[in-house]
Amino acid sequence: MEEPFTIFSAASTALAVRVRQPEGLLSALERLGLEPPRPVLVIVGGASGSSESGLAQLRPLFAESLVPLAQARAACVVDGGTDAGVMRLLGRTRTELGASFPLIGVVVEELATHPGGGAVNPDAAPLEANHTHFLLVEGTSWGDESPWLAGAATALAGGGPSLTVLVGGGEIAWEDVAESVRAGRSVIAVAGSGRTADTVAAAARGAAGEERGRELARSPLVSSIDLDDRAGFERALEHALSREA
Repeated sequence: MEEPFTIFSAASTALAVRVRQPEGLLSALERLGLEPPRPVLVIVGGASGSSESGLAQLRPLFAESLVPLAQARAACVVDGGTDAGVMRLLGRTRTELGASFPLIGVVVEELATHPGGGAVNPDAAPLEANHTHFLLVEGTSWGDESPWLAGAATALAGGGPSLTVLVGGGEIAWEDVAESVRAGRSVIAVAGSGRTADTVAAAARGAAGEERGRELARSPLVSSIDLDDRAGFERALEHALSREA
């Protein structure tokens, strides 16, 4: 296992570690000072395909509900870690509100650009500067991080409460949700946030649609909540993060 190192940016300093094998995730988290068990929120969904107007519509959900609740519950939040879409929104909102909970990005190292890094892949993307920790994992394509992200959340929860929230999303979000379900983690799809989340939410409510949406919705772990049902969203998060392990 490699030693953690710091990533410097104009906004902050984050601690990162490379992980070469899935069985090394727990050790990597401990080396980052993130010993389990901890309540865990996994945020998956829209990245580069998210419009600015769409993200503005989502901001109250993050600023008024998700970030304050994660802070109140001393949760760790895990996402894809790049400077795009809901990951950018989450990182910036956390900083704007002065929150202190760990925000952990799980990113394929070959596709991550950062100060001092050497990624040259044409599909590479910058890391989001307001994250506090990064797990840099093996892979060659976007989506290869999905099982690592789910595995990291499971290791960090350590048998305690965890929840995945699906907000918007494209093709990779489908695999992110499937990985959470395979890990036994509940998933809330935010209806009205767009794209994959809307499709999964509709399927969870019994609507006909894509087979992969219906397949996910067959799991009792998958449910939906409306974007404008802030009180319901907060109750769902409170319940998920406070239940007995």
